Amino acid sequence: MRIGFFDSGIGGLSVLRHAMQHVAATEFLYVADSAHAPYGDQPAEWVKDRSLSIARYLERQGVDALVIACNTATALAAGAIREAVNIPVIAMEPAIKPAVAQTRTGRVAVLATATTLASSRYRDLCRRYAAEVELFEYAPHHWVAQIEQGVHLEPGYASALEEELSAIRQQGVDTWVLACTHFPFIRAQLASVVGPAVNIIDPAPAVSAQLARRLPAIARVQDAVRVNLMTSGDLVRVSEQAGRFLGMGLKAEPFS
Repeated sequence: MRIGFFDSGIGGLSVLRHAMQHVAATEFLYVADSAHAPYGDQPAEWVKDRSLSIARYLERQGVDALVIACNTATALAAGAIREAVNIPVIAMEPAIKPAVAQTRTGRVAVLATATTLASSRYRDLCRRYAAEVELFEYAPHHWVAQIEQGVHLEPGYASALEEELSAIRQQGVDTWVLACTHFPFIRAQLASVVGPAVNIIDPAPAVSAQLARRLPAIARVQDAVRVNLMTSGDLVRVSEQAGRFLGMGLKAEPFS
């Protein structure tokens, strides 16, 4: 079984990493469109067209399912992709419902791109599930660029986050939603800032569970798997970042 993933960059590896541990597959194809990250800074129509192009490419590679491992691409292109391809499509969804179920203070922070926060998909989730809680929305697009460039690995990064998030933290928020797939890369730093009593919700487990439900188990999770990594960005940097995050040697191939 082959499963395709794509994201504006390396963020979707946070979903791929979880899928590798829990989804029966023998090969994963991952497209990191790092030359154009973050998608949240790109025009909406461009994101839709680019996402469709990547989805069609992965379908031509013979994947059995496709994961849109990007919240912005999901918000702008999931419907069009589902109409365009003939394979199961699994998309991201901001974890508003589980956040509302877990909060004790009734105050939830949502970290996402501005495009995701403005999308009808996100707003509908808020109307359905978050009427009784207070949401604090923040769109730190610069985090995506920092993660793509490896800045988040530098000493003192957590201190910068602490200063940046201080205003939200002072509001009594006890549940933080990571609604951008890049943000689990800095989950450890975020946890050190918000403290151990606070919930941080990563959507990767829910996405992997949905993917597993949509696919027949023709391979065992324990079987050796292969990851084919492609990127429109810097081959060396993406290879190193992906290999470090997934714990395996990888060599990215160019993608245009």
